[in-house]
Amino acid sequence: MNARRSIFCTIVVLGLFFNPSFGQNNRLNTSNQIGWYTYFGTFKLSNKLGLHTEYQFRRTPAITDWQQSLLRLGLNYQLHPAIQVRVGYGWIETFPYGEFPLNGFGKQFTEHRIFQMAQLSQKVGKVDFSHRFMLEQRFVGRYASANATREVDFPLLHRMRYMVRMQVPLKGNEIQDKTPYLAVYDEVFVGFGENVNVNVFDQNRIGVLLGFRFSKKFRLEGGYLNQTLQYGRLINGKNGFQYNNGLIINSNFTLDLTKK
Repeated sequence: MNARRSIFCTIVVLGLFFNPSFGQNNRLNTSNQIGWYTYFGTFKLSNKLGLHTEYQFRRTPAITDWQQSLLRLGLNYQLHPAIQVRVGYGWIETFPYGEFPLNGFGKQFTEHRIFQMAQLSQKVGKVDFSHRFMLEQRFVGRYASANATREVDFPLLHRMRYMVRMQVPLKGNEIQDKTPYLAVYDEVFVGFGENVNVNVFDQNRIGVLLGFRFSKKFRLEGGYLNQTLQYGRLINGKNGFQYNNGLIINSNFTLDLTKK
């Protein structure tokens, strides 16, 4: 019980510390309606090794225009039944959406990303908890001028992420086949390193999802996503924040390639 209280207090303190509500007088706010549609595929290669595949189709408002395209591949290693680690690569295209595009020149830009992840799982009564810790080395495309047609270089930005997720079955005591469930998560992103500008707090995401496990091979979940994002530059001399809200749908496939 003391450990769970400690985890809860840590999350609350982090949330307050990184809450962008501080400094209201020097802020510029904007918002977007978003729709994120995600495929996750896990392929078991052995008792310890697995292949992670992922594609995220991110749109605004909801579905009509591009926000981001994200492709991610990784290699999983099961250190312990409750501990999984992963290393991988991501290719991201970010588009000039919204009132103030993320790129200062209003251009689409490419990001190449290397990441390392550790995920810890635990069960408390009927509730499944997971804690995901991630480090990212982000090579983000930069334009030399507004007239440039392609990125001139890819400076390195570092970022760390922590996500806590809990899910509970809506019938029975465990999430098994043909079981609906409720999932809630929060993830905070923190930038660091010499190329990080004004956004040490990078973003925060909150999701509330209803899911259904059809079988060991397939789960589907969907619900509400809230994204608070800080710009990496000042806008009109102010710290800029996006408040994005909308729909998220996740499809999760798990295939065991060790079975004939």
